Amino acid sequence: MRFILSIFLILFILGCTVQQTAEENELIQDINMKLISSAFNHGNPIPSKYTCDGQDISPPLAFSDIPENTKSFALIMDDPDAPMGIWDHWIIFNMFSSIQNINEGETPKSMGGRNSWGKTGYGGPCPPSGEHRYFFKAYALDTELNLEEGVTKEELIEAMNGHIVGKAVLMGTYSRE
Repeated sequence: MRFILSIFLILFILGCTVQQTAEENELIQDINMKLISSAFNHGNPIPSKYTCDGQDISPPLAFSDIPENTKSFALIMDDPDAPMGIWDHWIIFNMFSSIQNINEGETPKSMGGRNSWGKTGYGGPCPPSGEHRYFFKAYALDTELNLEEGVTKEELIEAMNGHIVGKAVLMGTYSRE
């Protein structure tokens, strides 16, 4: 009986993860902006300086090819390889549309969403084992969002629906040695 309950629990968790991933993937189709970092290239390792093993500060990021009708930006950083499902590391929104760079260790003037640690602000890669992928997803929006500080990623995604005019993804990897 325990075995059957364990199987159902695993299938439930996997189902929830797949649903969340599908919802996010729908939002990030047709990428037309660019998001880069001077600290690492897309698909390459994130330097430990930006992780829990280093200074745990946010990496520098730069936006380009920003749509003209952009009124604000949102940024989500998450880890889809976390053992308990997608782990949210950084959620910010209502960044000014004039922002084209986020400096190392800085959070631009914006509102913060609640990450998986239950806090607002950046929390760097800190995988329990193995190599994980970390996705920085930038969204150009045609409005400022009427949301409060500390919203969840799901609430942010729901509010962004229908307002996304540009998107970009930067993925880095990290494993603890």
